Order: sequence, then structure tokens, then C-alpha cells
Amino acid sequence: MSDSHAHCSSTDNSSACTKISPTSGHRPAAIAPSALPHRFHNRIGVGLAGGFYPAPHRYQLFLTENCPSSLRVSISVDLLGLNDSLTTTVLAPRPAGTPEAFAALRRAYEATAYHYDGPLTAPALCDRWTGRVVSNQVCDILRDLAGLRFGDDGVCPAALRPPARAADVDALRDLLDREVTRDAEGPGRAAALDLLENRLAGQPYALGDELTAADVDLWVALVHLGPAGALGSHHRLRDYVRRLGDHHPAFRTRADAA
Repeated sequence: MSDSHAHCSSTDNSSACTKISPTSGHRPAAIAPSALPHRFHNRIGVGLAGGFYPAPHRYQLFLTENCPSSLRVSISVDLLGLNDSLTTTVLAPRPAGTPEAFAALRRAYEATAYHYDGPLTAPALCDRWTGRVVSNQVCDILRDLAGLRFGDDGVCPAALRPPARAADVDALRDLLDREVTRDAEGPGRAAALDLLENRLAGQPYALGDELTAADVDLWVALVHLGPAGALGSHHRLRDYVRRLGDHHPAFRTRADAA
């Protein structure tokens, strides 16, 4: 199961892509960056918190178009073979684009926090059985998905977060959140890209010979830097982005969403 003592990184700047302020009549208005949403921290399969345990078709993911965090979750679901076990609902950037989906997410927030009248955020993982939000913390959602066992045989088709490499996955995530973003320009980002470029000199993936959650994080971070020229002379990183997009369906089918 997921690491029971893992917490979201203090440097995780990509926890929510949609933040919608409420209006009367439950009709969300425009994005309100100053409003603070309620943070739900329940986990799946960790001490059976709140009765949330793995079961096929029990959970629903709310994701957002053109959102790096939502893209990380979507790719992970595909790599883990969970598409048939989870319901995924994609929200448009504004409520008018997907009003029914926003209304469903609003109902989940209100069912979880009594008289909730704050903003909504996505990605969000919801429990279809109770209609409640389990978590809107991306790092916890990803950790729990990586540990889920929905099949009858209890076998997870891909070990995206092997226990022996969990600390390495988190360390790379911290580096990406600090330095490999559109806002983190200058010497810090250049040094981070140099480090990642050198790392790929002797291995095909971020942590070695096997694809892990670190590759999901790295690929999404690189493709969201902007035009290909943002990688400058880092040809290994450019080849890495192209290679995963060309040879792994989970990345290829979502390349246009990056």
C-alpha cells in the first residue's frame, strides 16, 4: 500500500490547477487565486482512514484541462492500468465549459465539509459511495494510486513507486518544483537542467533502467517549460521527452494536452 507516513512536499507548487470561487445558487464564478480552498488529507488504504479502502469503480477523479498536476495523475492512472477501475471527469478551465462536472464536484465538497462555501480545486479524488472528497492533495493522490490493488489477483501492473526508490522519487519532485518551472528561470533552472541532462547520460529513465513515478514528474515538468527551445542545448532531455512520447502510449496520447 501507499507509504503511511508520507506527506506532501513543502515545495510542491502544483497541487491544484482549478480554483473556483463560489457564488449564490452554487454557480462557480471565475478563478479566484486569493481564496483558500479546504484541504482534504484522507488517504486510501492507509490505516483504513475514514473507511476508504481500494474497491473497483468506487473512486472518481476530477482533473482539469491543460493542468500539469492533472496530467501527472492522468498519465499515472494509465501506466498503472487503472482506467477501468476509476472514473475520470475532466473539467474545463471555466465552469461554463463543463457545468455538470463542476456541479458534481461542488456537491462532493459540500458533502465533505458541512455548509462548505469555499472554492473548489482539482485534481480531486472523490468517493462515489459516500459522495465525499477523499483528497485534493496531488502528492497523496499519486502515492495512493501507486499502491492501489483493484484486481482480483491483487497484482499492480506497474510499480511506479517502488519502496526502495520512494525517497529518490520525492527528491526529484522537490527539485522539479523548485527549479524546473516556467517561473524558475536563471541559474537555478539552468543548473537543474544540467543535472538532469547528465543523469540521462548513462540511463534511459530518471532513476535508472525502469520507468517510475519520477519519469511522470520529469516528463510533465519538461513539456510544460514552454517551446522546445526552453531546453536549450540539453539534447538528452529533448530526446527523453520525445522518446517517452513516441514509445509509451500513456505519454503519447497526452502529449497534446501538455
